[in-house]
Amino acid sequence: MKNKVLLSIMGLLLVGLGIMMSITNGKRVQIEQVRKEVSQVTKTQKHVTTKIDNLQTTYNANDAKAKSRLLEFAKAYYTFSSQSDYDKRFNQVSDILSLSDDQKNQLFDNGLDATGGSRIDNLGLTSQYQTTTGYTSDLDNQTIECLATVIVKTSGTAQKAINQTVLLHGWFDIKTQKFTSIKINNTHY
Repeated sequence: MKNKVLLSIMGLLLVGLGIMMSITNGKRVQIEQVRKEVSQVTKTQKHVTTKIDNLQTTYNANDAKAKSRLLEFAKAYYTFSSQSDYDKRFNQVSDILSLSDDQKNQLFDNGLDATGGSRIDNLGLTSQYQTTTGYTSDLDNQTIECLATVIVKTSGTAQKAINQTVLLHGWFDIKTQKFTSIKINNTHY
């Protein structure tokens, strides 16, 4: 009888051990599954983080380029002391502008008066770029919107030199690295 009780206890212990092993093995499978899922989430997170970092690097580089190109435009556009200087302005910035011929003609007029004489030379008009403060907005459809406040010193014959503030607003295409549109104060080119 003792042997039967002992065998019964041993059998129950073996069955309990088997059940415990089965439960433990099931938990191990669940733990392994959770580890795989965590690993996938970590890989996806690294991939997304890398994409975000690449986008920020690209945006920051294009953002800086847009600001420097707008500064380059402002310096060339607002610096002249003769008709000859006035005429050279477009050539100095033509590689950063992607404007229609109509926009170019409006933005870079010839500086002549109604009689065909030089307004610039006849009136002794001069303009000297002083400084710029630039801002950019978010990237949208491959375009960075730039704003700049430009201080320009202007004068004419028998006229005291004064500082003027001009607002430049440009749309910079990151693919072509050129401005596709420029607005000066409220005039759109």
